[in-house]
Amino acid sequence: MTLDKLPIGKSAVIRQVSGEGALRRHMLEMGLTPHTHVSVRKVAPMGDPIQLELRGYELTLRLEDAKNIMLEGEK
Repeated sequence: MTLDKLPIGKSAVIRQVSGEGALRRHMLEMGLTPHTHVSVRKVAPMGDPIQLELRGYELTLRLEDAKNIMLEGEK
């Protein structure tokens, strides 16, 4: 499953971050790295962007970018 499909209030572990070049590097720099626990806190009224909680802080991410993050172990 990818991060854009994770329901509000659920959490999972990042398995893989795909993408090319600067986009992938930017997501890794924001803390979206493999083996990190992430949960969806909120979704904007129009469905994009989504607000995530990871590593003790909140992060807003576009759905298009969230499609590049593979998850495992939804809770």
